[in-house]
Amino acid sequence: MAIGLLIREAEQQDEEVFFKMICELENAIPEHQNFIDVFRKNCAADNITYFIAELEGNAVGIISCHIQSLLHHAARVAEIQEMYVDPAFRSKAIGKALIAHVVRFAEGKGAVQIEVTSGNSREGAHRFYQREGFAKSHVKLVRYFTK
Repeated sequence: MAIGLLIREAEQQDEEVFFKMICELENAIPEHQNFIDVFRKNCAADNITYFIAELEGNAVGIISCHIQSLLHHAARVAEIQEMYVDPAFRSKAIGKALIAHVVRFAEGKGAVQIEVTSGNSREGAHRFYQREGFAKSHVKLVRYFTK
């Protein structure tokens, strides 16, 4: 782990850090107020937790953990829905530390496994997750709704 790295649970005042990093992760800018509304709602939810990684007081990465009880597992399952490390701080074991942190957190909450979905084009992310012990085991299909 990077020396001096702090991983803590995110709070409402971290919403702009999350907005910036999610914009960079998705290479898109969501409608700001909608993002803030969702962030605040999720921060208040019992089954969603956001974490932020800091070095010397500066945010360098984020990760989320959503835990839900799934019938087909007859158990609680955790999912990483977002993870991002600032490019200037990659290859410094920050992503590895974020994964280890959220795995311990999910196990402590009684999850029997942790899942992550990553876009097809993010091959570097796929290799990272596999190095961290995730196996390619499913295909995710998406159907978009028109407005």
